[in-house]
Amino acid sequence: MSLDEPTNPEPGAGPPASADRSADRAADRAADPSAAASADQKAVTQAALFDAFGGVRGTIETMLPGLLFVMIYTVNKDVKMSALAAGAVAVLLVIVRLLRKDTVKHAFSGVFGVGVGVAFALFTGSAKGFYLPGMIYGVGLGVAFTVSALVGFPLLGVILGPVFKENLSWRTRNPGRKKAYTKASLAWGLIFLAKYAILFPLYWWGDATQLGWVLIALKLPPMVLAVYFTWVFLAKAPPPIDVIAEWEAKEAAEEARKAPSHRKA
Repeated sequence: MSLDEPTNPEPGAGPPASADRSADRAADRAADPSAAASADQKAVTQAALFDAFGGVRGTIETMLPGLLFVMIYTVNKDVKMSALAAGAVAVLLVIVRLLRKDTVKHAFSGVFGVGVGVAFALFTGSAKGFYLPGMIYGVGLGVAFTVSALVGFPLLGVILGPVFKENLSWRTRNPGRKKAYTKASLAWGLIFLAKYAILFPLYWWGDATQLGWVLIALKLPPMVLAVYFTWVFLAKAPPPIDVIAEWEAKEAAEEARKAPSHRKA
């Protein structure tokens, strides 16, 4: 076939294969509503998790200041220059988001963490001081996730409930989702604790450069693994109860009930 020939089918040739496949998929969804609902649930869960944890851009913004710190320190061993450069980049990332009128919650949390690390590094004069606050915070999160799962009030449900517009309805009205949040919170806790079980021996006995590069290497994989487990557990759980929609429907019904009395008056 010449590239100059038209790609439209001749009359009577029938629809293209891609149209056949689309029609087949639509027929499959219509024939199996539960499969379609499951696919929709997975897509909604994926989008919510992507938003809640900052997505690709949020991950890059979280990693960049620490990466810059360890790169500069590896070259010149200057704690002050490394710390100030990392802090400046963190602030710049927030400014860029503000100028673009983007969501700044992830950038602000990142600049706060970097700011504390910079303060520790400058105060102690040690490059390890830059990493210590984040490491303590990470261990605290690991303990919090684990304990919350064990006591039946999973922290991940508290964090993601508003994202799914279910708030805390999962605690009493949706036991399947409570179970999923419990499993996911336990996964987060164990992954965090395993990560810092590797990092703290390096903090005590390794040098600052080794610690920095290992910390950078362990920044993303544990997070990806934890988010993946969360997606698996929540995608298989019952759909969230949209308490916001319930509240709006209740308000609308109340207004509709009052409307006739206003007209009679």
